[in-house]
Amino acid sequence: MLLTACSEQAPEPSVKNESFQKKLLTQLIKAKPGDVITIPEGRHVIDRALSLNVSNVVIKGVGKDKSVLSFKGQKQGAEGLIVTADNIVLENFAVEDTKGDGIKVNECNHLTVRDVRVEWTNGPDTKNGAYGLYPVQCENVLIEKSVVIGASDAGIYVGQSRDVIVRHNRAEYNVAGIEIENTIGADVYENVATNNTGGILVFNMPNLPQPGHSTRIYNNQVFANNTSNFAPEGAAVSGVPAGSGVIINSNDKVEIFENDISENKTANIIISSYFSAGYYSEKSTAKDFDPYPETIFIYKNRFSGGGDSPDHLELKALKVAQFGFNGRLPDILWDGIVNSEKISEGKLKKEYAICIDNDTAGIINVDAGNNYKNISTDIKPHQCVHDKLPQVSLQRGS
Repeated sequence: MLLTACSEQAPEPSVKNESFQKKLLTQLIKAKPGDVITIPEGRHVIDRALSLNVSNVVIKGVGKDKSVLSFKGQKQGAEGLIVTADNIVLENFAVEDTKGDGIKVNECNHLTVRDVRVEWTNGPDTKNGAYGLYPVQCENVLIEKSVVIGASDAGIYVGQSRDVIVRHNRAEYNVAGIEIENTIGADVYENVATNNTGGILVFNMPNLPQPGHSTRIYNNQVFANNTSNFAPEGAAVSGVPAGSGVIINSNDKVEIFENDISENKTANIIISSYFSAGYYSEKSTAKDFDPYPETIFIYKNRFSGGGDSPDHLELKALKVAQFGFNGRLPDILWDGIVNSEKISEGKLKKEYAICIDNDTAGIINVDAGNNYKNISTDIKPHQCVHDKLPQVSLQRGS
């Protein structure tokens, strides 16, 4: 069942409980494998970052709107909680108003995040922390039934990881609602992404330990992601147009299917290369980095609305020129930039193509690599299918 709203109200603010903070810090420092660290009901004011580096530990509260760690006025550290360990379970608590990232997990094998809320309670703000839930270089990751609000980069971000499931979450009022970056094997399904700048992003960036591929995005609700971009200048997502539903950038083997995608004012789906995203320079890009999105399969989605008021001047002008003041861009917007070595008979070879099997959904190739000179809405080069990706299967922790 998809989440539609937070069902409970957070507890009223309480006076700082120094004895609880001291107890929690002690439990984390002295943790042993097998420990369960409990966060009781209440709003607990924490003024310094928490860390855990012991494996096989559970941190749990009694509800993501009942057991609240408030970092408002944080004096030390940036993250709320940073974990560097394996076989970790985080569940049923909230982290609010951290100076930097909410919960960061490094190099973890077997991570479960369940019924956790990370929120910046002042709403969208460039000064908010970058990431809400933030596993990096992890394997066997499950994030479910969680809520992230107000991140100035990505609400739920999984980077440089393998074998990932992100399901039944709600991401709202972030720059990027859910972002899968440089990750191999991810299933993103039955989430709600709304009121972000961009709903669900699948990116590859250069100069990172691994390229990503093989992501399935399905059965999600991705609607009205029209919040103005509030990322700090220079952040990777600072160029994301407000009004973006699903964005694929420089990533390969991505399936987008059976989603409800609607009312995203720039486009319901955007497919782009690193070249048109405003990041590329010869000096900063690794030689073996593949900047082209390839082997993309879009099918059986339900589209409505969107494309009527695109962000960025070039797209506004393009929309008016091609479809009039009252028209709208097609559901799928593609920058049209391809690897010339993979072209045959004037189009991408089938194994690398953007394939669309989605009823009346249309595509616009804006020819960004040629200054928008040869814009096309021809669907024929995209009337193809790819072999479907396998379901992600997580290994059990030890």
